[in-house]
Amino acid sequence: MARKKTIPEEKIDLQLLNALNSTSLFSLKSSLEDNPLYITNNLKHKLRNYQMDAVHHLDAVLNMKDADQRNQLMFYMATGSGKTDIMAAIILYMFRAWGYQCFLFTTNTTAVVDKTIDNLVNSASAKYLYNNPLVIDGDHVTIKKVDRYPVNLEKDTIYIKLAGIQQLSNDYYAPRENGITKDSLARHKLVLLADEAHHFNVSTRSKKANREGLSWEHLLDEIRQLNHENKQLEFTATIDLHNPDIYHKYQNKIIAQYDLSHFINDGFSKKVYRLQANNSDENKMLNAVLLSQYRKRIAQNMSIPDFKPVILFKSNTIAESRAINETFLTMIDNLSAESLQQFIQNQNRSTQSEALSLAYKYWLNQDFGSTVTELKRDFSKFTTINANDSGSKNILDDESVSRRLNSLESPDNPIRSVFAVAKLSEGWDVLNLFDIVRIGEKNIKPKDTNAEAQLIGRGARYYPFVYHGKKSYTRRFDDRKPEIQLLERLYYHTINDPQYLENLRKSLDAIDLPVNEDTQYKVYTAKVKNSFKKTKAYKHGNIYYNKVIDVPESHYDSIQKYGFDPETTGPIDMVDAVSERRYDTGADKNDTTSTTLEVAARFSNPQDKALIRTAVSFNNFYRFDSLKKYCPTLTSMREFLTSNEWLGNATIRVKVATGSPALTNEQRLTAVKKYLVRVQTAISNNFKRSIGTNEFMPIAVNEVIQDYQKRVGDQFGKSALIGPDSMQGKDWYVYDYAIVDTLEKHFIDHINSIMPELTHQYGQAYLLRIDERTTDFKLHDFGENIFHYEGYMPDFILYLENENFIYQIFLEPKGTPYIERDKWKEKLLERINPDNIKVLGEDEKVKIYGLKFYVEDDGKEDTHGLFQEMRDKNILQ
Repeated sequence: MARKKTIPEEKIDLQLLNALNSTSLFSLKSSLEDNPLYITNNLKHKLRNYQMDAVHHLDAVLNMKDADQRNQLMFYMATGSGKTDIMAAIILYMFRAWGYQCFLFTTNTTAVVDKTIDNLVNSASAKYLYNNPLVIDGDHVTIKKVDRYPVNLEKDTIYIKLAGIQQLSNDYYAPRENGITKDSLARHKLVLLADEAHHFNVSTRSKKANREGLSWEHLLDEIRQLNHENKQLEFTATIDLHNPDIYHKYQNKIIAQYDLSHFINDGFSKKVYRLQANNSDENKMLNAVLLSQYRKRIAQNMSIPDFKPVILFKSNTIAESRAINETFLTMIDNLSAESLQQFIQNQNRSTQSEALSLAYKYWLNQDFGSTVTELKRDFSKFTTINANDSGSKNILDDESVSRRLNSLESPDNPIRSVFAVAKLSEGWDVLNLFDIVRIGEKNIKPKDTNAEAQLIGRGARYYPFVYHGKKSYTRRFDDRKPEIQLLERLYYHTINDPQYLENLRKSLDAIDLPVNEDTQYKVYTAKVKNSFKKTKAYKHGNIYYNKVIDVPESHYDSIQKYGFDPETTGPIDMVDAVSERRYDTGADKNDTTSTTLEVAARFSNPQDKALIRTAVSFNNFYRFDSLKKYCPTLTSMREFLTSNEWLGNATIRVKVATGSPALTNEQRLTAVKKYLVRVQTAISNNFKRSIGTNEFMPIAVNEVIQDYQKRVGDQFGKSALIGPDSMQGKDWYVYDYAIVDTLEKHFIDHINSIMPELTHQYGQAYLLRIDERTTDFKLHDFGENIFHYEGYMPDFILYLENENFIYQIFLEPKGTPYIERDKWKEKLLERINPDNIKVLGEDEKVKIYGLKFYVEDDGKEDTHGLFQEMRDKNILQ
């Protein structure tokens, strides 16, 4: 049998995508603002940067000189990255920017069609992605689901037909009454939205799949060619670019790519861990139950409402899945306090899993009788679903189970465990899946692990639960205790078969899915020294942070109060076609890279008044009744545009290629519109925030300084530099180990060198490490002109005490790459001194200071003069 030819990794060159990523999109003729309001104001979800970039890439391609030849484009986006949100934005963009009113959505499964109906046209659904009403340029726009596009299109109406590819094929080749026909499809220009599009391109999976793929591919090609203005936009998380046929077809069609590794490392998904076990299937299932229920208890203890973690038990065959389902229910039914206690004690002696060790430690301290009762309630027949198929037909086509499988996050859905053989790799919108358990040790072929890799990628979707009253769509516990991190991790419980593990590794690599080993990470523990616990400072001492109040509306009396400074904001990038790029090769026709700054408009210039007013008229945010909601002190639009406190002194500068002709009025208008979007973003993001005061409140030292753990590994980069440094014999450091990076260690060493002076001067001197888990203990910027509203806590506090005074000094080592970004933090620290603040509940005995960053540059220590500042302020004499 001939070996299948593949394209080597180094040969894959996505030329169009590379060109889009390597140049400013605004160098092309474009009508699209950074964050166009007709998109952002009409979507329920705020688009992430990579999602908005995808829309910008589409806009750039459609504005190319050869755009009419680029009528088939692909968005290659990771599972769970929000392809449907991008699709919803594109519908608005194609309608508003290019006048398309007819859209055709298709995919290979009816369940995905049903889900997308809820996303795009069912305004009564909780999963509907648009705001209601939908308003563009002041006009109400209607979205209509249709089976056939009308002869005459109504104004301000978007028509969407949604159909599975098989149904679409039947409708197209065997027209029925009131159904679509070739003539009806050709009547209007059309945007085809093809989801899970890898099913519609050249297939190499099997003869049957190849026939289907080619048939569906031909159908879409034929529909696309009915009208020269038709566009086919494809979406997939899976495409085999090593297949020469697919590579050559798509190398100049992929215009957006966001893979799983970026998705996970950017914090938009759970972290994925592989939990390898030699246990029997029954023991693996019980371990998964204990880990899942431990998660639920953690969430309850943190007052996280309705947190319901789900387990998927993945088998090889339907018969095996049904049998293991019965085994599972019998196992739970037969649990007793004695048997559970014995199981946990035995497992705890031998496990190498950090996650299971945490769970065992917890359950060993609970009442086993109550625990068994709880497990029998939460993992009963009533809370279990068996969702099986023949292996090839997607189970989500079975309506009897799809509703429950697609509503697992609902508090009204009791399901905690799912038994399945089906891939569940496409169309399953599950967010609260936290454990996948591989049952059985057969089927170790690559095709099986490929399916499992896709399943793991789908299970990695982030579950946006509510914590402290706020819902987050990104991970927020990466620096917290490992047990808390369990709320943001997916565990894949694998079998321990070498060939299977090797195939799984290759399958995961193929989809660029980083998986952490549950046993490879080190957990470092820092314990508060007993010697420090005996001190007065630990028993009775306080440390201080400033009180926070809501920002009053009267505070917002200038544009700078919204964090926007017209004097320092950067230029608008308008490098134009003087450096025209050849998108077929990625090469430059003109290799010039020099740029210059030009002035597009001055708000103080009477001659620019009409231009600015025109730009304002394009943006509904700047209608005075709308703007007034965010700028309550404003009295008129005239004040906003002319007052020195607002935009009166603003100058809009643009960056252009050196030697470019003078800016046209159209280019100047575009620059002003982009500038106004910047201002709008600052205003809307920073209104009604909290602000710090100069009043500092106490919190007990022993509430903040507690034992903590830090889990260190090499998967996510910077943590690899962190390690424990013994602090034995250094009574001034309150923990037995300093778990720090290289810069922090150098800082501690420097403190060590001056500690004899501090001890002599004060008698008692301690360095307190502030662990990241203490999230409520933060400093907030305060003063007259506050532009930053987020809180932050320096890494260290120097606590000094003598007979007359207690000194608290905030100290922060800072790496050089972060100095400019965090400059406001250093300024905040330097504002903290006894002359500027009040210490609540204390007399003059407490003195609080903040000092400059400790910075090292190319081996030079203390380049900001932190320790000299200590001497200048007589903290160190």
